[in-house]
Amino acid sequence: MNQTPIFDALMLLARPAAGKSEIIHYLKQTDPKERRERFHIGEIREVDDFPMLWTWFEEDDLLQQMGYPRLHSTPDGYFTGNHLWNLLIRRICQEYQKAKRDDDPIHPSTTTLIEFARGKEHGGWQAAFAHLTPTVLEHAAILYVNVSYAESLRKNRRRFNPDRPDSILQHGLSDDKMERLYKESDWQEVIAGQPDFLTIQQNKVPYVVMENEDDVTTPGGKPLGDRLEASLGRLYRLYQNLHT
Repeated sequence: MNQTPIFDALMLLARPAAGKSEIIHYLKQTDPKERRERFHIGEIREVDDFPMLWTWFEEDDLLQQMGYPRLHSTPDGYFTGNHLWNLLIRRICQEYQKAKRDDDPIHPSTTTLIEFARGKEHGGWQAAFAHLTPTVLEHAAILYVNVSYAESLRKNRRRFNPDRPDSILQHGLSDDKMERLYKESDWQEVIAGQPDFLTIQQNKVPYVVMENEDDVTTPGGKPLGDRLEASLGRLYRLYQNLHT
């Protein structure tokens, strides 16, 4: 019997603290059979740029302690140039491509969840999309988790644990960094006039916006499952139509 079809790559995009990591946590806790049937998500492979950039900050701190110049960031925690945001996108794509080479193309069992946030100050979604590779674009769909800046700021404050600043679920930014880096977003500009599919480097990429201003991701449970099921079900229909 054929298994329920799944996404090959799903990009989870949003402002910081919008609920991306909580969605991944929820999906990981879901029974694999239910996850596949309700959400079209197979075995989960994660590619998140936060651990990559956090490693840069840690290495820079160590280099500074050793008396050497920092490589990627300033002492107050900003990148030395916006090109590094785009390098992270290239790193994400490289990780996907390395993992993809070992997948079974006939009977796929894995969904790669690609997670990142971008703000207008450092180029926004438009700049990030320009650095996605054809391999990712040919296999990906986008779930955008929509919250206002005020909600992003509230949840960023709420989740931050100063004792675990490297944690996927508990990291956070200071208010001044949030305002500078993420207050302005170009998402609405990017999707303007493009319902259902974004054209990125001549590739059609299906997308769905999941509203989360009411924060169903923090408590999780049935409300989150129902909303995810509706959003990913619609997204998979777009994805399937594109790939059949």
